[in-house]
Amino acid sequence: MASSSFVLLTIFLALVASGAIASDPSPLQDFCVADKDSPVRVNGLPCKDVKDVKVNDFFLAANLDKPRDTSMSKVKSNVTLINVMRLAGLNTLGISMARIDYAPQGQNPPHTHPRATEILTVLEGSLYVGFVTSNPDNKFFIRFSTREMFSCSHRV
Repeated sequence: MASSSFVLLTIFLALVASGAIASDPSPLQDFCVADKDSPVRVNGLPCKDVKDVKVNDFFLAANLDKPRDTSMSKVKSNVTLINVMRLAGLNTLGISMARIDYAPQGQNPPHTHPRATEILTVLEGSLYVGFVTSNPDNKFFIRFSTREMFSCSHRV
């Protein structure tokens, strides 16, 4: 009897202890400015030493208010990307931003954003925008958008 109770207790403890709870850990610091000169590349870019961080690591004159030339592009669009490679203060935040200029009939070729969200704001003109869900239904959401916002989440 004692032996069967011990076996049941062992099985119960093994089942209870095998459960897993997963989440992204809380940040260990307020910011992690990318050290682009470091040869280390593990899960992104390492952090600069805090005493080496400068105010310009957090600011960028990106000129996103100025239209870009679309005439040299085969798809008649021009993407100006702001990410950690241009703005080191974005490191570990999971944030990037882009301005896309379209010529008439311009396109942004199909693409994915694993574990990311995209928000488009149409300032002038109109866009035909959409996305396909990644669940088994592969539902297609599409809309002709004029001077409004469009958002979609790409979760994998």
